[in-house]
Amino acid sequence: MSGLYIHIPFCRQKCRYCDFASFAGAESQIDVYLDALEKEASFYSGARFDTLYIGGGTPSLLSAPQLERLCALLERHFGPLARFSESTLEANPESLTAEKLHVLKEAGLNRLSLGLQSFDDAVLKRIGRIHDVQAFLSAYACARRSGFENISVDLIAGLPGQSEQGFLEGLKKLLALGPQHISVYGLQIEEGTPFYRDGVQTDEDLLRRELEQTHFLLERNGFTHYEISNFAHTGRQSQHNINYWRNGEYLGLGAAAASYQNGTRRCNTADLKQYIAQVQAGHLPTDFCETLTGLAKEGEQIMLGLRILGGVKLSPRQQQLFAREITGLVARGLLEQKKDIIKLTFEGLFLANQAFMAFVGPFEDKECK
Repeated sequence: MSGLYIHIPFCRQKCRYCDFASFAGAESQIDVYLDALEKEASFYSGARFDTLYIGGGTPSLLSAPQLERLCALLERHFGPLARFSESTLEANPESLTAEKLHVLKEAGLNRLSLGLQSFDDAVLKRIGRIHDVQAFLSAYACARRSGFENISVDLIAGLPGQSEQGFLEGLKKLLALGPQHISVYGLQIEEGTPFYRDGVQTDEDLLRRELEQTHFLLERNGFTHYEISNFAHTGRQSQHNINYWRNGEYLGLGAAAASYQNGTRRCNTADLKQYIAQVQAGHLPTDFCETLTGLAKEGEQIMLGLRILGGVKLSPRQQQLFAREITGLVARGLLEQKKDIIKLTFEGLFLANQAFMAFVGPFEDKECK
């Protein structure tokens, strides 16, 4: 399987927790950016992919004609969008309209990912969101009327000012709407964000309780907890993201977009002006490139695969290379092992980063060529 990712780095307002490559108040640059995106797509014209994901930023910030133009350029270079087995667009409630949904549906997109984050208006305002709950409900209903049958909704656990009871009440309200997929991310305070500058700290105990209750509540309501932060009805798992976690190949287009092809990882520059200038000059806008080999490559494959709750099937070589680390993590209760398959325990779900670090360099006293 292979995936195509398109990054749309524009937002109306930057959220206070956001560490993604996005730019607020730069809407005047969208058309020039689409020019550059078409040029970059032409470098790979004719390539075929199984899944498509248009993320951001806020892709739904584009006007209906701009979205139509984006879909048209993708079709010119990569074929009809309806041929993708899964094609997703990220959207924020305040910028999603019936006209835009019609454009997306006509173009052949079959999945939406809506950023709700909280079912509490006061919390939404505190974290810098510019929509309220009613705007989300209206956008969700409009998407259903427009014929979108596969909708994912994002929530964030551990948000400041939101109680455990309030979080769970919001989750129950979301369940009543019947989305096919729910992503619940634990709040992380990243350096450089407004939350970091303001000294906001995550209440780890509260976060743990909310994530545990999310697991139990969603599993009781027909969802499968298939990845650390993701839950889905049968057959509605995000195929695009599963390809990432299974170390599959993908191409990323746009500022800050990442790619993995032929064993090499690279990332485009996140500088908007630099991205546009380099692409229009006929150059790849690469900011970072590496080809992992040996132990680093084997460890990354294990680390990515452990995100999927079904676990990782280890090769004999991987079992040998990481025998000590795996034994230690099993002893700590973070991993369980059955023959050549390892996976996170329930405890490991909430301490996954500790488990992952065992498979990330620098490595000591090891040889792998």
